[in-house]
Amino acid sequence: MTNKILALKYRPQEFKDLIGQEVMVQTITNAIKLGKTPNAYLLTGIRGVGKTTTARLIAKALNCPKNEDPKILCSGEKFCPTCQEIINSNHIDILEMDAASKTGIDDIRELIENSKYSPTSAKFKIFIIDEVHMLSKQAFNGLLKTLEEPPPSLKFILATTEVRKIPVTILSRCQRFDLRRVSVDLLCEHLQKIAVKEKGNISDDAIKLIARTSEGSVRDSVSLLDRALISQSINQNKKITEPEVRQMLGLADKSKIISLFKEVLSGNEKDALNLLSELINDGLDAKNFLNDILEVLYLFSRRISLGSIEKDMSVSESEVEMIDKYSKNIDMQDIGLFWQLTVKTIEDLRVIGNENLTLEMYLIQMTHLKNIGSKHEISNLESTNNQLSNESLIGKKIDDKSSEANIPNQIKNQLKNINQIKAHPTKNLLRKNLDSKIDITSFQDLIDQANKEKEIELKYDLERNVKLVSFNKGKIDISFNEKLNKNFIKNLSEKLLSWTGERWIISLSKNDNAKSIHEMNLEEKNSKIEEFKKTKIAQDIQRVFPDAKLIDFKEED
Repeated sequence: MTNKILALKYRPQEFKDLIGQEVMVQTITNAIKLGKTPNAYLLTGIRGVGKTTTARLIAKALNCPKNEDPKILCSGEKFCPTCQEIINSNHIDILEMDAASKTGIDDIRELIENSKYSPTSAKFKIFIIDEVHMLSKQAFNGLLKTLEEPPPSLKFILATTEVRKIPVTILSRCQRFDLRRVSVDLLCEHLQKIAVKEKGNISDDAIKLIARTSEGSVRDSVSLLDRALISQSINQNKKITEPEVRQMLGLADKSKIISLFKEVLSGNEKDALNLLSELINDGLDAKNFLNDILEVLYLFSRRISLGSIEKDMSVSESEVEMIDKYSKNIDMQDIGLFWQLTVKTIEDLRVIGNENLTLEMYLIQMTHLKNIGSKHEISNLESTNNQLSNESLIGKKIDDKSSEANIPNQIKNQLKNINQIKAHPTKNLLRKNLDSKIDITSFQDLIDQANKEKEIELKYDLERNVKLVSFNKGKIDISFNEKLNKNFIKNLSEKLLSWTGERWIISLSKNDNAKSIHEMNLEEKNSKIEEFKKTKIAQDIQRVFPDAKLIDFKEED
């Protein structure tokens, strides 16, 4: 037992050792004591919360010879032979099946054949099917009859992490128990007990970080603690600290991430990239970094919407001060944009091989997003307002006293507009766009405007994923393919309102004959290539280079 990894060594052997699942444990134990046990249990939850462990505990509780008297407990170091065999996974009447490796109908047929025989030594014959969602459709159908009306001495315990993949016909025949994620406080308490038993010298902050990183999974948290204690095993006197655990897990210090975020908000692109380079040199994991950014964005949104976050135990006092200070330079609209860009970058990591390049481009885009509607736009709007103010005073004949009396009010209004622009650059930029309407008369004008405004994703969808059925001013009728962004209609409507100052109607229709701009351009290109192949020049080239294939050609003046 001493050589086992901690996740196996401290695996719960009694219901009381199962942390974070008190309600489920109470229900199951009460049913067993009353003798009202279901034909089949279905245990669901994320990895590492105790599904397989709970299945074995149920098997022990149903078959333990001493469970006839609830006052007598089979526990501690002295388990009865039946419970000990179940713990060692060698009891003849308790069959554990891995549905991930045995997915077919033949495996289920074999299981059903075994179910006809009565248990050898135990009270119940129990089939534990782990990862049951991996069974094939035929296997599920083959299991239905036996699952609904099993022999009196047979019980099924199904465990899965993907309950949505299980057919409804199976779900309706089972009593379902959802195992919850374990809270950080309970995990910290559990890890502290293990660290004391293992004589590990680890700080409370390090344990709290491990508990948070495990995302509610007990097995993950114990495994991470095992890694940390192994790294300390050579030098027993050295205490494991939070920075060492961060380095082990490839996590960045939250205060450094907030500092980096501050440089992004200030528009200091170079300083932000330098901080990112330092984090990468410290062994930063790209996905963990982006998830930390999402957590920081959440903290900023809480600070803006709900006020102080001092009571949040996951944030230190220095981090709270930094968030209070830097939240004055950001609003919820910026946070929404940053959140969407961060989620998109996490998806891009699956495609792009160079993670460091992806993170650098991500920071550059973040800085660019923050700069939109700030200094450059404000200066342009101020000059425009100054020009309008001058035009209102110069070049206008003051013929009566009422006009003369309105001059101070005009000046005040112009100054008020400028102050509003400084205070709310994004809102006033939108007002500017509404004032300077853009006339969009064709679908190509719309694509050109998207390109001009650097709306790359919108331009891509308009060219490749949208098929134009009809275009009229104020109304666009389109069809689309399955690759179209789900937020396309909303995004396009907002942009058209911003650019033209008018609301447009965008309707969807099914038209198999409609083609996208990209498809029409390809057809036109292929048509020109076919025509060029008939010319003497193309035929001469083909004769000299018989293996050559004409891909494209350009006409030069």
